Amino acid sequence: MILTDSLLDFFLETRKHSEIICEPLEIEDYVVQPVVDVSPPKWHLGHTTWFFEEFILKPHSPDYVQFDEDFSFVFNSYYETVGKRVIRSDRGNLSRPSVKKVYEYRAYVTAGIKKLFSQNQEKNLNTLLEIGIHHEKQHQELLLTDIKYILGNNPLLPAYSNTFQDHPVETHQQDWLGMQAGIYEIGHDSEEFCYDNELGRHKVYLQDYEISNKLVTNEEYIQFIEAGGYGRFDLWHAEGWDWVQQNQIQAPLYWHKVDGEWHHYTAKGLEKVNTHAPLTHVSYFEAFAYAQWKGFRLPTEFEWEAAQSFYPWGKRWEWTESAYLPYPNYQKADGALGEYNGKFMVSQKVLRGGSVATPEKHTRFTYRNFFHPNLRWQFTGIRLAR
Repeated sequence: MILTDSLLDFFLETRKHSEIICEPLEIEDYVVQPVVDVSPPKWHLGHTTWFFEEFILKPHSPDYVQFDEDFSFVFNSYYETVGKRVIRSDRGNLSRPSVKKVYEYRAYVTAGIKKLFSQNQEKNLNTLLEIGIHHEKQHQELLLTDIKYILGNNPLLPAYSNTFQDHPVETHQQDWLGMQAGIYEIGHDSEEFCYDNELGRHKVYLQDYEISNKLVTNEEYIQFIEAGGYGRFDLWHAEGWDWVQQNQIQAPLYWHKVDGEWHHYTAKGLEKVNTHAPLTHVSYFEAFAYAQWKGFRLPTEFEWEAAQSFYPWGKRWEWTESAYLPYPNYQKADGALGEYNGKFMVSQKVLRGGSVATPEKHTRFTYRNFFHPNLRWQFTGIRLAR
């Protein structure tokens, strides 16, 4: 647990960073929602603020006055315990409250938190504040990836930023790391922050395996495309093959063939694909099919965690072969915060590692991200095992 003074600094730093992410936006960008999985930037700014108001200020600050009673309905995401909410697909219809009003809301709640924590040193409040900070950090990553999707589906393909690096290159040579069969400890085991789905720590037995020290590159994936990988049903799960056919998938998200060459939308706009950079924006279905084509497989999340100290990670969320399930002795928190992770443990795959969009001081090697296997708007990539 971080001490109160440094925790408050961490809170203020986090609140500022969310707004820095949005600085390159035009006012019209704040409300766009191209698909249900993407939320408007304005909604993210409001939702992360509502979290602090709903779970800290309203129950723990006796003299706190809500900024706007309608905001709980507007900015609640999925917390059934808290009350009714705007359905996810309608977030893009929220022309009101205005962007100006949402920024006023942010300033109001931030001031309320500063006041409360200057007067209150209760440990349980520190715990709630730390959860809220990391919740906002999760939404900072979603802000970046949702903004990319919004601008990447604009016919003009406008640039977001000339400083954000989507595609850093791994310069080391690819090699296979051998891991011996045995019992390995999995899960979080320190006093540092973690989510409840990283608990409890437990033992797993792993067979001998090898795992690549390098992510699959764009060049390697282009070979899969050119070999007809998207047209070979035998490489795909049945559900994945249906997804390819129904959506006419022929390449990773944001890829475009221009004058016979592959380009992709990046934070800087449309650019030629850097063949040396790690592949990204692929679904689990694509990751599995590529591994099949190469004659390898994806690692399980336990294999990934056991080996992670032997290779660099953090540029891409890496699909694993593991279903998103509770660890042994997992227990959900009481009340609304118990809805944070546990109720999503069905029909999803675990991803490990973090990405170029993951904020500082947020990722760790026990972090378990999770998405449905068809999704690819996050910075997802592939590490192979055998």
